[in-house]
Amino acid sequence: MSAIVTRFAPSPTGYIHVGNLRTALFNFLIARKSGGTFILRIDDTDPERSKQEYVDAIKEDLEWLGLTWDRVERQSERLDRYAEAADRLREMGRFYEAFETPMELDLKRKKQLNMGKPPVYDRAALGLSDDEKAKLRAERGDGVWRFKLDQQRIEWADGILGDISIDAASVSDPVLIRADKQVLYTLASVVDDTEMGVTHVVRGSDHVTNTATQIQMIEALGGTVPSFAHHSLLTGPQGEALSKRLGVLSIRDLRARGVEPMALLSLMARLGSSQPVELRESVEEIAEGFDLDQFGSAPTKFDENDLFPLTAHVLQGRSLAQVKDRVLQAGVPEDQAEAFWTVVRDNITVLSDVDGWWKMFSEGAEPVIEEEDREFVAEALALLPEGPYDSETWGKWTAEVKAATGRKGRGLFMPLRKALTGQAHGPDMSQVLPLLQVIKAKQGA
Repeated sequence: MSAIVTRFAPSPTGYIHVGNLRTALFNFLIARKSGGTFILRIDDTDPERSKQEYVDAIKEDLEWLGLTWDRVERQSERLDRYAEAADRLREMGRFYEAFETPMELDLKRKKQLNMGKPPVYDRAALGLSDDEKAKLRAERGDGVWRFKLDQQRIEWADGILGDISIDAASVSDPVLIRADKQVLYTLASVVDDTEMGVTHVVRGSDHVTNTATQIQMIEALGGTVPSFAHHSLLTGPQGEALSKRLGVLSIRDLRARGVEPMALLSLMARLGSSQPVELRESVEEIAEGFDLDQFGSAPTKFDENDLFPLTAHVLQGRSLAQVKDRVLQAGVPEDQAEAFWTVVRDNITVLSDVDGWWKMFSEGAEPVIEEEDREFVAEALALLPEGPYDSETWGKWTAEVKAATGRKGRGLFMPLRKALTGQAHGPDMSQVLPLLQVIKAKQGA
């Protein structure tokens, strides 16, 4: 079997979101699992919308996730290859110029629908004489260029959807070059996949019809048809469309909110499959367990809230050395960093939570004292010795408070925790007390 070659071909017109990531990750994992090649191919044939800042952002986001590529290609640097392919298609009678306006095409579609027919381009342009074409070109400017499909069934064994069969007669001849000479995705993708030796293409199920037309184009140009697989599209947790929220589900937005790369990758590598989501420690480990056969065609529900428990689990496994810079950035003195991280790492969801914990330790918390506990807390705090405290202080103090007040269990410990930390839950208080530098509750009680 020849080496596997896959590609991820984002358009640099915005930031990568979770939908893009799914496509990138699947292609990356297939290549890495087989020891093949993963190409990052920038689809920048639209000069108006493509921005270098987005190219840079795409690379930065992929690198943050650990999805490294073997080489980068830019479609804007391959326009001569697309022009040559277009000329070949013209020579073989598979490429023709059409001049209908958007309004004329819309009227044709409406008429076909009213007649109960599929809204497919009627190929009227094929009946134009050279004189008629010249006249239309003089009146309207250059036309668009369409690929002439062979109107037969197009079939392939899809890696996720199974056997697919599409009647080409039910599909419009695709426009490959716009009137302003801009090469569109379909032509550029076919030429690139053919010339770059791409063997496997995984993308969203919204591309199924594109795949049918591209198979004919690849065959017309003498290329080898890759293995295609179409993954399901993501929806919100209630099955709602994600399209309106993709802007806030960009990789950099999730990163800014504290999501850890391995939490995101571990979820996305299993979401929509028959396998349970399991937190992995590296992209290599994810690749080893990745199996495209496990994925189904049903829409896949994505809930961003699922990322945060996974992120918490990632952080729980981190040593101080892995997070030290961020801990020190929070203001924690270096000689207290180890103790601080040991205390808080099981009680944070995202790494930025260390800021709040250190503020509590260093500045004290706003005490939470129920009215019925006010006298008890005041009596207990009067028994609290002066610091500094160690790991034995909490046990000795609460034993003394219990003897003095008669309180025990939750009635003893909870009011004291809330008075000292302002929270009902958190780390073991025997570990918390040595880190508390200010106890406002003593003054507030």
